[in-house]
Parts: sequence; C-alpha cells; structure tokens
Amino acid sequence: MNGRLRFLTCGSVDDGKSTLIGRLLFDTKQIFDDQFQALEKDSARFGTQGAAPDLALLVDGLQAEREQGITIDVAYRFFATPERAFIVADTPGHEQYTRNMATGASTADAAVVLVDARKGLLTQTRRHTRIVALMGVRQVVLAVNKMDLMDWSESAFRAIADEYAAFAQELGLTAVQSIPLSALTGDNLTQSSTHTPWYGGPTLLQWLENVPAGLEEATPPLRLPVQLVLRPHAEFRGYCGRIAQGTLRPGDAVRVLPSGVSSTVQQIFVGEQAQAQAQTGESVCITLADERDISRGDVLCAVDAPLEMAEQFHAHLLWLHEQALIPGRPYWLQLHHRTVSATVSSIRHRIDPNSGAELAARELQMNDIAEVHLNLDRPLPFAPYAENRPLGAFILIDRLSNATVGAGMLDFALRRDHNLHWQQLSVNKAARAALKHQPPRCVWFTGLSGSGKSTLANLLEKRLHAQGHHTYVLDGDNVRHGLNRDLGFAEADRAENIRRVAEVARLMVDAGLIVLVSFISPYRAEREFARSLFTPGEFLEVFVDTPLEECERRDPKGIYARARAGQIPNFTGISSPYELPLTPELRLSTPGSSPEALLEPVLM
Repeated sequence: MNGRLRFLTCGSVDDGKSTLIGRLLFDTKQIFDDQFQALEKDSARFGTQGAAPDLALLVDGLQAEREQGITIDVAYRFFATPERAFIVADTPGHEQYTRNMATGASTADAAVVLVDARKGLLTQTRRHTRIVALMGVRQVVLAVNKMDLMDWSESAFRAIADEYAAFAQELGLTAVQSIPLSALTGDNLTQSSTHTPWYGGPTLLQWLENVPAGLEEATPPLRLPVQLVLRPHAEFRGYCGRIAQGTLRPGDAVRVLPSGVSSTVQQIFVGEQAQAQAQTGESVCITLADERDISRGDVLCAVDAPLEMAEQFHAHLLWLHEQALIPGRPYWLQLHHRTVSATVSSIRHRIDPNSGAELAARELQMNDIAEVHLNLDRPLPFAPYAENRPLGAFILIDRLSNATVGAGMLDFALRRDHNLHWQQLSVNKAARAALKHQPPRCVWFTGLSGSGKSTLANLLEKRLHAQGHHTYVLDGDNVRHGLNRDLGFAEADRAENIRRVAEVARLMVDAGLIVLVSFISPYRAEREFARSLFTPGEFLEVFVDTPLEECERRDPKGIYARARAGQIPNFTGISSPYELPLTPELRLSTPGSSPEALLEPVLM
C-alpha cells in the first residue's frame, strides 16, 4: 500500500468538484446502503440529476450548499482503495470563500484542479492554482471535466491542457498531469473511457494511487515546535509537539530556541508508549535530562544545526478578510505555536491572479495575493516555507475580533535584520524619571475633530507645568506640519500617522516625560497598538466624548462645513468612521462641563 494521500479539489464554481468526489466514493464502493438511501431522498429534494442520484450531495452537507448548489465550507472525506488511503478536501470555488480553499490547500499533498471543458481557464482557476503553488503543493492534476458536453473533443482538451501547462510552469509546477474526464458519467475517473482512445494517460484514481505523498522527508536536522508543556505531577515534565523535521532518539543533544539553552533527550513517548526513536510527522512527548525553562512556542533543534531567528521578513500573503489590510496596522501573528505582535511594514506588490503581473498597492482587499515585508515585535525561530511548512507558515489575526484575516508563507529574513541590535544604555527610564521627580506617562486624548482634545491637553499641560512637572504635547495638526507632513488621510496614512506618533510618545516616556497626545486616532486597532508600546499603567486613554452635532456646531476651523460640502474626503465622522473606545481609562463628556472641571479626574 502506498500510504495515505491528502489532496484537495479546487477550481471555479460549477466545475464539478463535489460531483467528482461523489463519483469517486461511489465507484470505489465507499457508500453504505443507508447512505445511498439517504442520498436518493436528498436527490429527490435538492438534486440536479432528475431521477438519478446527485452524487455531489455526498459532500455538500450544509443546507445552504444544497439549496444553492455550491460548496461553501471545506468538506473532508476519507476513503481507501487496495493501493492507498485518501483524505480529500472538497473546497469551495466561489471567490467569497477563497479562505476555505486556502485552508484545504494548507495541509494537502496534491491538488486536483478542475476546469469546465466548455469554459476553459477562468480567473478563479488561476487564483486557486497560485494558492496551491504558494502553499507548497507540487503534485497537481488538471481534471478537464464535462468532456462529454464537448463530444470528447481531443483538440479542445489539448488547448486547455497546453494553456494550463504554460501557466503552471510559471509558478514552478513542472509536473502537471492533465486528464480528460466526466465526473458525472465517471469516464476516466476509476476506469479508462472508451470515448478517449486518443488519451493514453492514467485515470484520475490511478494518478492518485501512485503520486508521491508528502513534502517533507524524514531528514535531519531535527525541528520540534513545542505545542504543550505536560506536567501531570511534580515528578514529570514533558514537552509535546509534532516533529516538523528530522529524527529524534533518546540521548540526542538538542538546543532550545529562542533561549539557546541546550539539553539531552531522556525519553520519547508516543501516546503512553516509550519509543526508541520518532521522526517527521509523529506527535510525541519528550523529557529532557535537565531542568530547562521551556514553554509553548519554543522550538527544539539539533544542537549543532539551530534554526535561523529573525523579526523582519519578506513573505507572501493571502488576505482573507472583508476589511482591507492596512500597512502599519498591528495584528497578531501566529507562527507554529508562538503568537506575537506584528505589522505589515510595506506591500511590495500585489499579484494579478490572471497574468501574474506585479501591481502597486497601498492596501490589500479580500482574496488579494501579495508580497509583503513583516515586522515582528521579537525574533522568532523559523524556516522558509519552501523548506518546511510548519515552520514557515503563519496566519495574521485581528487583535480586537480574534478573526483570522490573513495567511502567509515566510520567504526569507530581511538582511537588514542581521545588522540591527539593541544598544544597552547606562541611564534607564526609571533613572530619568527619578531625576524629574515624576512618573512618566502617556495621556492619549482621542475624539472627533472639534471635540475639545487640544483644549484639554493644552490646559492639562499648563496645570502640570505649574506644578513643576516635565511635559510635552503632541498635537495632531502640529505633527502633520513636520514629522508626518508626507501622510494623507486615507486609512493607510492614518494608521502610519498613529504608528509614528505612538513611537515618538514612547521615546518621550522613556525620557521620563509626561506626554499628552491629542490625536483623533479614529481606529481602535491603532489605539491598541499605541497602548501595547507601554508598560501597564503608563498609558491612559482619555475619550473626549462630544457628539458629532456639537462638534459641527462648534466647527472652530470651519472644516465640518467643507467636509459636508464634499471638499474634504475621508473626514472622520462624515465620510470616514470613528470607532468608539470600548474601555478607556477615562471618558470625558464635554457638553455642559467646563474644561477645568473635566480635567479634575485626569489629575487625580
């Protein structure tokens, strides 16, 4: 038996993915009698094949899928033949659900890309193939489906196969097998078709049974990301995870990253059984000969071949969320089992799914594929995705909603990362603050334009200055005359605007100052990023809560009137959103209160 193969089916809507899988299950005798009886009932209600059973319903399990006749979620099915066992992922073809297709591709050894012979290659066909290539899947079969509707035309098949082969070669997919077939009738699925005497290649099942499985071979050196520290009692401390690469034996010397400490493997358990060795793909629990500080997210490596570590990367990214990716906006990045703060520092270019052209972009929309530069808040051990999937694949997570918003592949560490080191200074923040006899703080005033932020910040500085404190006001308008004069008011520019001023505020707090920041800062993500730069208790978010109507009535600079007249685009509150603070340290409601009275709780 040739082991187990994980593969996915992908392609555009209505290319026949679910029908193909259903036919494979049916022809390989994987359907029990009760399942077939249920299929007949479902076919009578939802089916598209008249009185015949609709085999696509075997994998379209969701009510919405059956009603709409499309695949929405990833459906996994297991089946086996005498030659091999299979796990197949039926992925959606609709562009809206590209994220689910990428999920199916992330664990696949091979891909079956379907094309409707009547339509040829479509944009979604090319997009899915690009994602397959990005995810490191190198075994690809092009299933030219619905050939029965093209009278089994050899010329039509050759034209599609040749066009796809040229496209795939650009992506590095050099071993593509093209098969003419009909998922509905089963021709060339499990049995060679009498309709294609001009085709001498394998059936789809023959190809699946013989294609090599797996991308990573059990080759040294060892890489074991720690998923869990198991400590059932005081006498046992085990480190659990799935071996990403290499072979592990008791007595092997290992190095722990990022700490760099070393130790020796004492025992290896698979389940509750002690093992003499374990290798790539096995989930293990190991004990070490020494007590070491190891936690989830650390990586155990061969002592003489540690992983590279970096905090700045060049990467490929597939954006999955309806809300656009904004460079400079903070996200959580999860790499193997470690989660850190990260930003996309720049979009190098977006990739056209049809032509592969590199397009300039300031932000990414849902389903865009791009090359980007990433900044992490700390160095992480990694391997390029092309060398090792588990150690090079990452996801981006929205910091507020915890939704997965992007999936990416690390290409390499940026060279400049190796030349940057923290310089240790003799005088620290505590010493500077002690000299000024004050606790350093960042007081962050946020609110609509005209809400009173600058008035309150200015008055607060006067009060603090009179008390002998060392202060500075960072005002939104003032900073845009200098440091941020190159930024506009689009969402990406606003994110960069806040990133820069937050970094400046951090430096000032490090100098021992009390910094008063007066910025609209309309997005929660940027305000949370600013907070993350400070130690707990140093950052105070003050929401100057003034209704929009009141701000417009005040309109001290006449800008609301111009925004209403359409003369100022992307104006917060009018044509651009303001996201209310959820849990600010202080909320100051300005109508009916004097600035002096409002500042009393700030000074306490």
